[in-house]
Amino acid sequence: MLSNLAKILRARIGRGYSRPNLNNMRKYYLLFPKCQTTDKLDANFQTSDKLTWSHICELITIDDDLEREFYAKECVAENWSVDYLHRQKESGLFMRLALSKDKEGVLALAEKGQQVQSPEDIVKATYTLEFLGLPDKYKESQLEKKLIDNMQMFLLELGKGFTFVKRQYPLTINNTHYHVDLVFYHRILRCFVLIDLKRGAATHRDIGQMNMYLGYFAKEENMEGDNPPIGIVLSHYKDELMVEYATYGMDSNLFVSQYELFLPNKAELRKMVKKILS
Repeated sequence: MLSNLAKILRARIGRGYSRPNLNNMRKYYLLFPKCQTTDKLDANFQTSDKLTWSHICELITIDDDLEREFYAKECVAENWSVDYLHRQKESGLFMRLALSKDKEGVLALAEKGQQVQSPEDIVKATYTLEFLGLPDKYKESQLEKKLIDNMQMFLLELGKGFTFVKRQYPLTINNTHYHVDLVFYHRILRCFVLIDLKRGAATHRDIGQMNMYLGYFAKEENMEGDNPPIGIVLSHYKDELMVEYATYGMDSNLFVSQYELFLPNKAELRKMVKKILS
């Protein structure tokens, strides 16, 4: 039927009515049945009405309703390009964020998009850095340089609200010089975010050093109106038990996250999210 309809429409109207396009239009109608309203302030005004057709074509490939609604909300709220929407889909952003929440949190994530109200809201358990294109063997200095060279993509992976401050931020304590690998400022939470990069697994020494950095920034760098800084030790591997013991009694604003240099297995992530929702 769609093939015959496509031939008729192309003959009567012109280009743009191929069978694949008609199939997309049909899916759009089924997935977003209330996309149009006469009043832009109507409470039923749908997110989909604010998106381009290219965005819609990306969104209708997502079968899960919660996942699709999340990406639609984020596209509008954060003004995502189609390319960036595609990248976030492929990196499983919704599922990566959902894994750190309970059932109610996952439902709220789909309904409202990503809300930023506390340090936990801006820190991911895993960061996907496939855009760096690093070789199998690399040094921490290479990782840092690649992140600087791809800062736009890194900021998008970090999430909303991050602004870059400085690379190798210097600080001196009792005539000993230290450097924080990457320093950002979060404009929503109004605080510094310090990131220390580790090629291998984070150690208790790395965690202790980040705790010292947080103390320094809280005392010496914060200005009036700034909230306590957030620290992220970003390592390639993470020993959960060691981190639990090493951070015992420490500032709750100190996090240990890991990064991966390839796109995650979305099927596995989806199974884990379904367990949370069951």
